[in-house]
Amino acid sequence: MEKIAKITFAGGTGSVTGANFLLEIENKKILVDCGLTQGVKMADDINWDPFPYDPKSIDILFITHAHIDHIGRIPKLVDEGFRGKIYSTKPTLGLSGIMLEDTMEILGKNTALHLNKIYTPENIKLALSLWKGFEYHENIKISESLEVSFLNSGHILGSAMVQFIYNGKKILFTGDLGNSPSPLLPDTDKVTDVDYLIMESVYGDRNHESRQDRRRFLEGVIEDNYRRKGTLVIPTFSLERSQELLFELDALVDNKRIPVMPIFFDSPLAIRLTEVFKQYKSYFNEAAQAAMSPGEHLFDFQGLRNTLKSEESKMIMNIPNPKIVIAGSGMSTGGRIVHHEKNYLPDPNNTLLLTGYQSIGTPGRLIREGVSGLILKPSLAIRGTKIPMDC
Repeated sequence: MEKIAKITFAGGTGSVTGANFLLEIENKKILVDCGLTQGVKMADDINWDPFPYDPKSIDILFITHAHIDHIGRIPKLVDEGFRGKIYSTKPTLGLSGIMLEDTMEILGKNTALHLNKIYTPENIKLALSLWKGFEYHENIKISESLEVSFLNSGHILGSAMVQFIYNGKKILFTGDLGNSPSPLLPDTDKVTDVDYLIMESVYGDRNHESRQDRRRFLEGVIEDNYRRKGTLVIPTFSLERSQELLFELDALVDNKRIPVMPIFFDSPLAIRLTEVFKQYKSYFNEAAQAAMSPGEHLFDFQGLRNTLKSEESKMIMNIPNPKIVIAGSGMSTGGRIVHHEKNYLPDPNNTLLLTGYQSIGTPGRLIREGVSGLILKPSLAIRGTKIPMDC
């Protein structure tokens, strides 16, 4: 049998995060994703140990989407000599610069692992200078016998499956797959006649509830919180989940399905990323585009308040209930949500709503695993502070 290619799984196997695949084909070395491993023990060792390949030898890096577990080690790759090309969809390019800069604000302060010398403005600037964005289905000709294109994976804005066609054979990396139907995005592209498939399977063992069920559940939680005059605290991921949540809240408010109350969007990163979403409305599904009437401001509705500055965030405590607070991080590992959890979890009138996957070892996972019906464990240690949880 003719050897088509060699694939090395350098990350993202046996765990949810840290995607990094090496495809050796036609005398070229091509990476698909270069992400951070998150939420597991020994993640630091995994992330900052040497790559199992020479970064200088890599010709092209294809990025499936802008989550940090798919792009987070690009500064390390560049720092160790990578000077090839980086290809993604155009929205992914726009989102990735913001995501990497935000990660630099955290990891760039780490001197123990010398991350301050890896996560630098210079390395991020260099990476972005090597980066080019493409549209879905646009043909990228690597050679006479190798072509590549991005297909919509439906996961987040700009997310893509990477399809390689080599001498008539198809090799497809799915990246993370979306949960269709999405409030914002078109359904995942259907793929056919694939010869070799590398597919993620984070939710491969479960069925998701329908979008209608999710919206009804959100509506019910908000109404219950309003009746109890509480604070609804929502830890959310800055990229995609936040924007989906805003879109759903917009619809609920506009259709008078929930009472008007203060809704604080308390995530500077998510606010910046939302501006990129506004630039790529053509990537939304038809229903989402149709819902935007002429002159309507996307992700803006009655009651919504963006709190960019830390002083504004701290003032939320002074606003009378009922209210809603949306903040990162989605797994409660850091960010402003930690401050809100310390303030609001002890009060039985308040509600905590988890909105996504919670990695093993994260505070969000501990909270989730402590749920029995509507009862949380008596307390949870967050950043060294023991918090009684009665909500």
